[in-house]
Parts: sequence; structure tokens; C-alpha cells
Amino acid sequence: MAKTSALMAGRWERSSEATMSADFFQFQPFNLPPEAEALRADVRDFVARELKDRPLSELGQTWSGSDPEFSRKMGAKGWIGMIWPKRYGGHERSSFERYVVLEEMLAADAPVGAHWVADRQSGPLLLRFGTEEQRQEHLPAIARGERFFCIGMSEPNSGSDLASVRTKAERVAGGYKVNGRKIWTSGAHRAHFMIATLRTQSDPEDRHGGLTQFLVDLKTPGIHISPIEDLSRRSHFNEVLFEDVFLPETARVGNEGDGWTQVTSELAFERSGPERFLSCYPLFRELIREIGPEGDRLQRIAIGRLTARLVTLRRMSISVAGMLNEGANPALEASVVKDQGAMYEQSLPNIARALVELVPTVEGQSPYQEILGTLLQAVPSFSLRGGTREILRGIIARGLGLR
Repeated sequence: MAKTSALMAGRWERSSEATMSADFFQFQPFNLPPEAEALRADVRDFVARELKDRPLSELGQTWSGSDPEFSRKMGAKGWIGMIWPKRYGGHERSSFERYVVLEEMLAADAPVGAHWVADRQSGPLLLRFGTEEQRQEHLPAIARGERFFCIGMSEPNSGSDLASVRTKAERVAGGYKVNGRKIWTSGAHRAHFMIATLRTQSDPEDRHGGLTQFLVDLKTPGIHISPIEDLSRRSHFNEVLFEDVFLPETARVGNEGDGWTQVTSELAFERSGPERFLSCYPLFRELIREIGPEGDRLQRIAIGRLTARLVTLRRMSISVAGMLNEGANPALEASVVKDQGAMYEQSLPNIARALVELVPTVEGQSPYQEILGTLLQAVPSFSLRGGTREILRGIIARGLGLR
């Protein structure tokens, strides 16, 4: 009965997804070029070598798992800042080559969390909107895997409504004085800098106006970082308090008041990557191993359906990577990938639990049980990080002209 229920859940989700016609979206077909696929074997050899003695307790942490030394080794291989100009420490490779590196790291459950935000969002933001001084100061260090960033967007009682930001940056002599609070800030406890979205002006008639982004050194006096423990007893979320924090004029990223435009373009990088559907891939791999080639009919059907959904999400994500590679801003398509990816990832642990009668654990019984136990505690947050389902579907509805 449990297996049948899991399969019925998968059938319902698939039918609900089908109601969104592909005609509304511009998921252009892209294929990974030969030079990208040629890189895959090198990345696989690297992760196999570096992670061969990894303890079970580190499995299932998805891209929040952090190891600064692993990040430095990736930097030495040229796998951070891959698409950035060489004059800023980058390697001028394609978005597709970067995509392959991300896929292989996620599939291996590699501890990429230390440099993840800096490589995915903060670096590209500085490339597009930062000053030359900011680029020269930060991008080479990010590319070496030596400088880590976090994102200061969410605030208490605001959910995913970025327009409700209340943390203020008030003009003072030589810069700004900041007071307020950010919450759910992933990696703030290990980051060196934050890209913070702050309110520089208040206008009830224009909630999107008056937002400005700042480059914040987290060692600045008046900043207090408090880790938040989650269900798995890990603390990758944080609350960050600003008390009369002085930021110089040179800390501003872009023009004052342009924060909304900048941050919405930034979110396309956050919402469309393979991390939006591969966070649970290590569990899927172990599930297939547990079932083996002699699985029963219902198990085979479930694996087939999960595989079909995974392949579809991958094609959609590669399409977004291709559009980003061409300089487009596929914010709508990125929101679709994130929304559908979260649905897939949140369903996978429960389907796995129904298919294999092994007790989930976080005490190292087997790789399958360890990853399942960890992810069952983590997946509720997957529809929150990067924007709640309600916010994403509001974006999609607006893009389709439905609101």
C-alpha cells in the first residue's frame, strides 16, 4: 500500500506539472558541447580521489556541506570563477563547462558550501554592477577558493517578500549607518563578506524602490552573527544583527536605489542551476543500489518515473544555462526550474522510504540510511531556500500575464 501511495503521489504531481504548457516558456534546446563533456572525467577523478575516505556523517548535506580546503583545491583546478574574465582571476570557460563541474560535484555530494554563494551569485553580481576596485579586490580571491560570501536578503517576519526589507542604511558623513536584522543567512558564520540588500529610502507607494546593495565585511564592528540549529542539528542558517554598522561609500554595489533590479537579476543564477534538482541525487543513487536489478514491478515503475522527471528538469536547467551563456535574463524560466525542482526533491525521500523498508538514521548504519535520515530532516526547507513556492508561482503567474 505504501508503494502504491508513493506512486500515486508521483502520478498526481506529474499531472499537475503538465497543466503548465511549455508554450508559455522559452526553454530553448541546448546540448552540452564536447569540451564540456570532456571535462567530466577529470572532475569525476578529482572527487573520487578527494572524497574516498569521507565519513558517513558527512553524507547528505547537499551543497551546504563545507570544507574550505576542498574549496581551495577546486580553485587550484580552475573550477571556481570558471566563466569570469582572466583579468579578474577567472578562466573564460563556458557556462556549459561550469555546469558539468556543478553536476559532478552535486552528484558526488561534495562539500562545496564554503565557496558556493561567492561563485554562483556574489561574483557575477560584482562583475555586472560592482566597481573596478571591488572586482580587483574580491574576484581573484573568490576564484582561488579563499574568500567566501553570503547573501543578506531575508528578514524576520518577511518570508520571501524581498520588497518588505526594513534594515536601513542611512546616509552619514562618508557613507552609511546600518541598523536591522537579516535571518536565514546561509553560511554567514563562515563567510568573509555579505552582499546585503538594504533600504536606503522608504516610499509606501513604491516598495521596490529605495533598495540598495552593499558589500559588507563581516568583521565590521557592530555585526553579530548567531547560528540557527536546524532539525538535523546542523547550523548552516544564521541570524545577522546590524547595530550602528558603518559602511563606507565604497561598499555600495551599483547605484543607490537600483537594488531591486540588481537582486532580481541575481536570482536567475540562484534558481536555475542543477542544485535545484540534484540535492537528493546521492539518495537516488543509493536507492537504486538498494533495490538492485531484481526490484519488483512497483519499484521499477517508481525508479522510471523519478528518472524521467530528473532528465526533464536537467534539460530545462541546461536550457537556462544556455540562455545565461548567451547573455539573456531567463528569470521566468529559472523560477519554473526552482519550483519544479523543489517538488521533485521533496517527494524523493518519501518515495524512497516507501520503496525500501529500511529505517532512516543519522548514525551511520549504511550510506542509504544515512543520506535518507539526513534528507528527511532537510527537505522541508528546500521549498523555502531561494524563494518560497508561493513567491515563485507569483513570479511565474506575473510572467504569464495572469496577475
